[in-house]
Amino acid sequence: MGENRMMSLGALVAARDAGKASPELMVALCRDAIARKDTEIRAFSYVAAEPAIAFDGPLAGVAIGVKDIFDSFDQPTTYGSPAYAGHRPLADAAIVDLARRQGATIIGKTATTEFAYFQPADTVNPHNPAHTPGGSSSGSAAAVAAGMVPAAIGTQTGGSVIRPAAFCGVAGYKPSFRLLPATGMKHFAPSLDTVGLFAASISDVALFANLLTGRDLTVEPVEPAQIRVGLYRCAELGSADSEMQDALSAAADRAADAGFDVGEIEEPAALTEARGAHSIIQDHEAGLACGPDLSRFRDQLSPRLVEVIEGGQAISPQAYDQARRLAKRGRAAAKLMFGEVDILLSPSAPGAAPHGLESTGDPRFNKLWTLMGGPTVNIPGFRSKQGLPLGIQAIARFGRDRQVLSVAAALEPLLSAAQQKQTPS
Repeated sequence: MGENRMMSLGALVAARDAGKASPELMVALCRDAIARKDTEIRAFSYVAAEPAIAFDGPLAGVAIGVKDIFDSFDQPTTYGSPAYAGHRPLADAAIVDLARRQGATIIGKTATTEFAYFQPADTVNPHNPAHTPGGSSSGSAAAVAAGMVPAAIGTQTGGSVIRPAAFCGVAGYKPSFRLLPATGMKHFAPSLDTVGLFAASISDVALFANLLTGRDLTVEPVEPAQIRVGLYRCAELGSADSEMQDALSAAADRAADAGFDVGEIEEPAALTEARGAHSIIQDHEAGLACGPDLSRFRDQLSPRLVEVIEGGQAISPQAYDQARRLAKRGRAAAKLMFGEVDILLSPSAPGAAPHGLESTGDPRFNKLWTLMGGPTVNIPGFRSKQGLPLGIQAIARFGRDRQVLSVAAALEPLLSAAQQKQTPS
């Protein structure tokens, strides 16, 4: 598959504001791109035949894809499951309604894994269709990467924003927990489910967050010498492949060369223990949240989804409470750690997108930070020897969303430059 030219949200909005692109033209560009590309990519589970176009609002003319885990009153919402084929909710999810009120055009629903768990959707990686786009926000990441829409909405319970963003080579932003509303989504684990955003670049995804929420989230200049960047030596780091480890080291080197205060940070034991608690919390809550689906639709659910729901129902309340205590201790340790460092860098995934479509990859480098609730960003730029994207994850303490976006934006061109330096001409 050839190179995909992504749409820049910033460029589109600037052209609109300068009177050089009307909202109708902006949406028409996306409709045309979807018509040309999505037969192969399969990023959308549904495309609106006549999407509503607004002419007022900060997102007027901006066509976005919405993960089919969110309710939408005017488009089918299937949650990636045949059990909900043709399902039509009566009202929008809160994030969909917010996007509409800001003027966005909901151009379609993007493919999701079943209930945002691990059963893959049909979506392929735009960089190589033999490789997974990641999950569970498969379609949202792929739609942006393939240049079909300038922005998209997804969710993360383990690594479902950062991992597909990394595999597809786009900017993915998992905000601080509850910064974006989760009301009206199909919950899997309510204390972990986090709404996230995708766009072509860090500045684009920050602009999307700003225009969507009205919060001060656009990137601002940073003074590198005043930013303490920690290369995070987590317990899982040795499991990353050699290309990913080399990319992380190169990212730290480029940051240091640019004047950032870079050092290594060892993982506190409390955070190692908290990582292990994630699956207990997730699965127990899935047993509750998806229990009604198991009762009614067992024969229409995949074996792996049935297994996790039943397994979650078998987890005792006492084990769940103990896991929550470990998570609380982990958050206390993270707070102390972020007293010594501003931004952590770690892999976004163990490596590039795996070959094959039967798996969406492993969230081992993401799930701890979902559990901690702080903001994380996938920084694109590196490539594997096969030409597949490799992502670097930037992490900050809870509530420091604008800081992590701004630092990630400053690092993004450095990673691309490092890749160009490493690649022979």
